[in-house]
Amino acid sequence: MAQKTASSVAQEPTAEKKISVQEVTADFLAYIATIRALSENTVINYKNDLTQFASLLPPEQCASISAVTPEDIRQCIGKLSKEKRAAASINRFIAAVRTLFSYCKKRGCIENNPASEIKTVKLPKRLPRFMTGAEVDKLCAEPERHELLWQTRDKALFEMFYSSGCRVSELASLVLDDFSAGFDSAIVTGKGKKDRRVYFEADAQNALRMYLKDRRKRFGLQDTDRAVFVNQRGKKLTVGGITYILSRYSGAEGTKHHVSPHSFRHTFATAMITNGADVRIVQELLGHSSISTTQRYTHISTQQLIDTYNKAHPHGGSEKS
Repeated sequence: MAQKTASSVAQEPTAEKKISVQEVTADFLAYIATIRALSENTVINYKNDLTQFASLLPPEQCASISAVTPEDIRQCIGKLSKEKRAAASINRFIAAVRTLFSYCKKRGCIENNPASEIKTVKLPKRLPRFMTGAEVDKLCAEPERHELLWQTRDKALFEMFYSSGCRVSELASLVLDDFSAGFDSAIVTGKGKKDRRVYFEADAQNALRMYLKDRRKRFGLQDTDRAVFVNQRGKKLTVGGITYILSRYSGAEGTKHHVSPHSFRHTFATAMITNGADVRIVQELLGHSSISTTQRYTHISTQQLIDTYNKAHPHGGSEKS
């Protein structure tokens, strides 16, 4: 018997529809990977969350997507809470389930959307982790101080991270054709397949030139249509590879102050806001779709002022009698 898909079921009369959660999930994942052309990481995240959703549902509900109720979804969320899952992880799970049922509704697989009334959980207010100017300078100098991996490449990576505010996936995807003639800017493709221009100051430009010269000596690669950052075998660096490089230099062998690639992005945004850049310009440079995301960094600047006051004022850090 041929396996049903959401698209084929959509053409059947409502009373005859019966498709399992696993079947409609497979159809949905194919849709977002091909028609929507979402990134591989996004598709993987949806797959993980929706596979977990199916595993948390009772078997009878899992056998038919139309049998799932709002209470079933709430019970799944409750199970995740009991497992002490982070609020952000639970909200991502809820978003994935909502999107799946919205897809089912549009395809005609269900009459009512049980996820439409499901609310996200409240997130704790946390300011993004960023580095001070001294910490950035120290980390960017680590490749020259300690020959852990590939000095010129790693120096260029760190300088370009800090100079541009790029996401790690954006930097990993760069090819030389993306750059302007003087390496002072490049076009990157961010979330939602949206292109934007990012900029590199003199230190980043010089570090990139030194690395490319070194790369040509090692591999003789042509400077067209090639990944900018490669590993020591000449293959394109992955996001995981870049994360590993940073972990070496910020770990026990380096600064002993571990940071993630995203810390560079937070640091870039904080520095721009603190030094007076308009929040909408920073939004454009970071590729944020919502201004509220960028405005988090104005709160960081406010907190910096408070911390500085408390440290500098004679009574700022003293206990009240």
